[in-house]
Amino acid sequence: MHLHKLLIGLVTLFFATSGMAETFEVKMMNRGRTGKMVFEPAYLAIAPGDTVTFIPESKGHNAETIKGMIPAGVKPFKSKIGKEFSVTLTAQGLYGIKCMPHYNIGMVALIQVGAAKNLDKALTVKHKGKAKARFKLLFEKAK
Repeated sequence: MHLHKLLIGLVTLFFATSGMAETFEVKMMNRGRTGKMVFEPAYLAIAPGDTVTFIPESKGHNAETIKGMIPAGVKPFKSKIGKEFSVTLTAQGLYGIKCMPHYNIGMVALIQVGAAKNLDKALTVKHKGKAKARFKLLFEKAK
């Protein structure tokens, strides 16, 4: 009888934890609801272990981390131009994302995984052009 209860408990635990991680899609677009050369959505708040898939709706875009805008100990990532790319984010903090060809004209995104533990450090990174203005708006959403 105890073995039966143990097995039921283990099966329940497995199904309760296996469905928790989610996948989020971020479109890389020439034109979106918020303007030209954008990630949509440009801000995501997700849980550790969730996956983000970057989808090129238009050619010529990529997604890559911005130096100084990822949690300590996290390996930077960089997708290929025009290719769909998925990444599972496990470390809590903010991840600054850019499309390298369109960074200066403001094609940036901010992903918050759990708590924004590296907010102060991320705020010190300097940006040019429209990226600076867009990050100002995105940081207002970070908690």
